[in-house]
Amino acid sequence: MSALTAAAPGAPVVDLDLAELRDDPYPAYAELRRTAPLAWVPSVGRHLLTRYEDIVHAEKLPEVFSSREKGSLLLRTVGPNLLREDDPEHRRLRAAAEPPTRPRQVRDLWAGAFERNAHALLDRIAGRGEADLIGDFAEPLAAANLAVVLGLRNASADDISDWSRAMMAANGNYADDPDIWLRAEGATRAIEEAVAEMAETARREPDGSVISSMVHAAEPVTLAEIQNNIKVIIGGGVNEPRDVFGVGAQALLRRPAVLDRVRADPGLWKRVFEETARWISPIGMYPRQLTQDYEIAGVGLPAGSRVALVIASGNRDESVFERADEFDIDRPQRPHLAFGGGPHFCMGAWVARHEVSALAWPLVFSRLKGLRLAEGAEDCTEGWVFRGLTSLNVTWQTS
Repeated sequence: MSALTAAAPGAPVVDLDLAELRDDPYPAYAELRRTAPLAWVPSVGRHLLTRYEDIVHAEKLPEVFSSREKGSLLLRTVGPNLLREDDPEHRRLRAAAEPPTRPRQVRDLWAGAFERNAHALLDRIAGRGEADLIGDFAEPLAAANLAVVLGLRNASADDISDWSRAMMAANGNYADDPDIWLRAEGATRAIEEAVAEMAETARREPDGSVISSMVHAAEPVTLAEIQNNIKVIIGGGVNEPRDVFGVGAQALLRRPAVLDRVRADPGLWKRVFEETARWISPIGMYPRQLTQDYEIAGVGLPAGSRVALVIASGNRDESVFERADEFDIDRPQRPHLAFGGGPHFCMGAWVARHEVSALAWPLVFSRLKGLRLAEGAEDCTEGWVFRGLTSLNVTWQTS
């Protein structure tokens, strides 16, 4: 099945500027939901599906809205992988990789290492009285934790962070910048070498990690499959917890009354996590390709049509979430789309929930006394395929 790279007959055509989407995609998404919930966007080269119910509907039909998209940026970046496979191949690969990321395994195998990593990073900055909580804490924490879960004992947190940034830039490289592709190629080669070494070690000495789980899977998995899927996990496994941490921390620092409530009732950290992921979704969209003719949002799409399920837009759908543009931890509980749905529900969701809501936020706000946003800091949130704070400059009392 070849990919169709033009608007479906009858689909509205909407011109969107990629730079404006990077700056703030939400006004454009709101207009699309109102006037063109399925629209062809030439700058992206696909149809954007923006309403919550339509996205949920598409997720429930993987046999129609296939993950196996021709010419996918992710395929170009990392090669064949479970995110761009449908069942049964997707099920085989996920069954091999997923066990170490389940809630019980996170609690029993990884929570102790996560807490030690968080304290070590806070020890490093506590006496300074100021820091960028993204670059100095959230990103190195997510990277160090990910190295533990994956079993990459031969890679540093800096290695993981560098590789993740290079690949995530390529996964969103709709402008086809050649320098971005070059950096991604260097990162993927380095990951392949590191995984090959640790896969051989795990074959002799199983350690409960993702690499070890894949090496010893009931259904055989090749080394190339392990390498490609570790690349995918390194991408999302850094940016998702990092960006939820940063956005949520900033939201609380701007809302002292809410922060006081959460600190008084630690059970609310879970609500903060889910509302943050809904409000500014760390992954804003993912691609699908139709396997057959199908009508959705009032538009008939032919087989081969390329569609983006814009989960960041679905999470701001006013028909589902009242006052959807507001950050509100008390809103009625409705399932958000930040971790996807169906067979492709995010494998690392429980890892991210634990490391951010059970550890990172509580430790930061308890150890850094008088934490506040730095005066005059120009911290910005950017991105639309992936979205998060580029920095979070803060100060606190040191005595």
